Amino acid sequence: MRKEMPEPEMRLWLELRASRFRGIKFRRQKVIGKYIADFAANEPKLVIEVDGDTHAGRESYDALRTRYLQEQGYTVIRFSNAEVMGNLDGVLERLGHIVDEMPSRPSTASHEGEGAKYSAPSLCPLQGRDTQPCEQSELGEVERGRRP
Repeated sequence: MRKEMPEPEMRLWLELRASRFRGIKFRRQKVIGKYIADFAANEPKLVIEVDGDTHAGRESYDALRTRYLQEQGYTVIRFSNAEVMGNLDGVLERLGHIVDEMPSRPSTASHEGEGAKYSAPSLCPLQGRDTQPCEQSELGEVERGRRP
C-alpha cells in the first residue's frame, strides 16, 4: 500500500472521505482479495480507480483486476488523472449518476460490519479489452459487477 497519494487521488479523496459524497463510506487503498483499490465502498459495492501514467501498457493486468472486482460484485469506475485534475466537478457529477443507477441499498445490514452484500447489475468490461461493446461516457468508464 502507498502511504502518499498522488495529487489527483488526494483531490478526489478530499471529496469522498468522511462520507462526504452522498453519505457513502469510502475507504482508500482498500484490499480486495489480492488487489488494492484506490477507493472502495461496500454500500453500494463501488470501486473508483484513478489511472495515472503507470497504467499505460498495463491494460491486460487492469482488465484481469477489473474482472476479479466485478466477480466480487463491485461496480468499477475509472477516471484518468487528467479528468480528476481538470474537471473534478464533472467527475463527481458522473459518480452521482452512477450511484443513482445502482440498485438501492438493502434494508437489512449484515453482521460483517460494513453492510449487506449484493451484486451490481452486469455491464461489459472496458472497450478494447474485450470483444463486447461497452457503455461510454465523457467522464469515466464504468464496469459493473457480474451476478454469479
